[in-house]
Amino acid sequence: MSHPSTRSPLPHHSLQVFHVARELLVAVRDANIRDAKLRDEATRAAKSTCLNIAEGAARITRADKARAYTVARGEAAEAGAAIEIAALLGAASHDDEVRVVALASRVVAMLSRLTR
Repeated sequence: MSHPSTRSPLPHHSLQVFHVARELLVAVRDANIRDAKLRDEATRAAKSTCLNIAEGAARITRADKARAYTVARGEAAEAGAAIEIAALLGAASHDDEVRVVALASRVVAMLSRLTR
């Protein structure tokens, strides 16, 4: 996975959680969830995780940052739950479930620290 240029980074480029969220998005995509609705939910949630982290990083006040990171945290949890449900229904593999849930859990933990 490529990282953005260091010559003119945006605020979120300096956050490790953004890079882990990108890994989550790729893992969701690579899971090829066979249930279209759950695939859409997981993908949407993983995208939203990345975007809300970027938004929070660009905010000025601590409260504004925390609000965006809280939304991102919920979206990461949703992405993890979507693949758990897909695996339960036989629409995703156990290995993909383990990978996505591990990344989602890591993002949730990192964002929990940023919202305090």
